[in-house]
Amino acid sequence: MRMTDQTLELDCDKPTPTFSQRLAAGLAPLASLFRVFRNRMEINALHDLNDTQLRDIGLTRADLTSAFLASTFFEDPSEHLTRSARNRWRLSLFRSYAE
Repeated sequence: MRMTDQTLELDCDKPTPTFSQRLAAGLAPLASLFRVFRNRMEINALHDLNDTQLRDIGLTRADLTSAFLASTFFEDPSEHLTRSARNRWRLSLFRSYAE
């Protein structure tokens, strides 16, 4: 009696995505665009603060302007503001240790 080798390939490691997973993946770019738009509106609201209030959160008016100039319409300018505030904070720490 002869036995032939048969292999059965099961594709168990790649489950098919559910409808909700496909929907979430399809809407992710739209959600990202909405987040960028919302952050731009919030940064516009920062222009209403005076210089002392901006300094309290580690920013200057020049930071607000450069954030818009450094980013295109579809990029998030809040990342630029976060970097500016962190760099200014680190510089102030360095100066306080140097004194």
